[in-house]
Amino acid sequence: MAATAVLLTASCGGGGAGDGSVTLTYSLWDDAQQGAYQQCADAFQKANPGIRIKIDQHAWDEYWQNLTTRMVSGDAPDVITMQASYYPQFVKNGQLLDIQPMVQAEKVDLSQYWPGLAELWVKDGKRYGLPKDWDTIAIVYNVDLVKKAGVDLSDLTWNPRDGGSFEKALARLTVDTEGRRGDEPGFDKDNVAVRGIVPELNDGSQGQNGWGDLAVSNGFTFIDKNPFGTRYFYDDPRLAETVTWFKSLSDKGYATPYDKNSSLGPDAVLNSGKAALGITGSWMIKTYLDSTEQKFAFAPLPKGPQGRKSAFNGLADVIYSGTEHKDAAWKWVKFLGSAECQNIVADSAVVFPAITSATERALAAHEAAGRDVRLFVDQAKDPEGTFLLPVSDHGDEINQIVGTAMEEVWLGQKDATSALTAANRQVNALFAGE
Repeated sequence: MAATAVLLTASCGGGGAGDGSVTLTYSLWDDAQQGAYQQCADAFQKANPGIRIKIDQHAWDEYWQNLTTRMVSGDAPDVITMQASYYPQFVKNGQLLDIQPMVQAEKVDLSQYWPGLAELWVKDGKRYGLPKDWDTIAIVYNVDLVKKAGVDLSDLTWNPRDGGSFEKALARLTVDTEGRRGDEPGFDKDNVAVRGIVPELNDGSQGQNGWGDLAVSNGFTFIDKNPFGTRYFYDDPRLAETVTWFKSLSDKGYATPYDKNSSLGPDAVLNSGKAALGITGSWMIKTYLDSTEQKFAFAPLPKGPQGRKSAFNGLADVIYSGTEHKDAAWKWVKFLGSAECQNIVADSAVVFPAITSATERALAAHEAAGRDVRLFVDQAKDPEGTFLLPVSDHGDEINQIVGTAMEEVWLGQKDATSALTAANRQVNALFAGE
């Protein structure tokens, strides 16, 4: 899971409508979700005729940079869709409103949300958001290419030494320009027509869509305490060997070399038919299953030495501390976090809502549309099957440090052990003396 570019109309914090009513600006980055949240806005406005909701949607690539700029200039949106690993920096700058007093006063039932989600948004006894959704990770694959290769993806295994049955599958799915597969004699790794995998290597400090999941399945732990630990473990050999294995895929021709990667995202490459599978999150369900270019399906992540592990993450709605309409903004956030709105979102079958009762409703909506996506929910329900992505201070700096180290590995400039050990020293130095 970001540029929340907020192109506000009238005044700072959303302004008024000139007729005594209040206009709240609500920022969102996922255009696929805009329709569902417009329905929520319509229902909210009907119940609160003095408040108008203006949805401001901008693509992820712009979201965070523009949000930071707007925060500094004082014209940020009233209510903001927020990702857990990003919010601490805004809290540090005093830019988010503590909603804990309102939550307590109105007795908001925090137990209605998936376990662990509500706690992510608490720092030093202050609460900054109400959960809106959650996601897990799986393999997405081209049905025709997998069928043609005769590969079964239903119960793969993985280890960093030989890649297990996962690497065998990737080899089989890779085809060179002469039609030879990666596991056949004469395969030409330098002239490949279809890659076995399109990995999302440019994935910051968490590797949510790939290396992070496999590293945790190999026994790796990101941080000493989550949320808000102060010591990271990027120098863990179990992470280094996982990253080294990912690098080996491009060396063998099963994945596109990092410096030859298209600027297009993995979904575009998969839709072109030039790769057989990728690793993605549940927020991409409709993007793939509604594709008119290829037929896609999902399979579970491979089981590593410590079992199958998926990142578990969630978004929340937060309030800009500088809003001129705190009471109205709270009403909107409370509604966004309610069963009424989250059931609307569930029926749209775009994401899995944070309220547990709405999850089965979303699943039913997917099944009614002919989409088989239960494995995402099964993974979330597995008590040993998920891990929370790390939330701490200095998230933006950590992302840059680790992202740079990873890039050095992918480009072959440094080995994983030396690059990640150096990066870990830099990361932990950020917390020194705090």
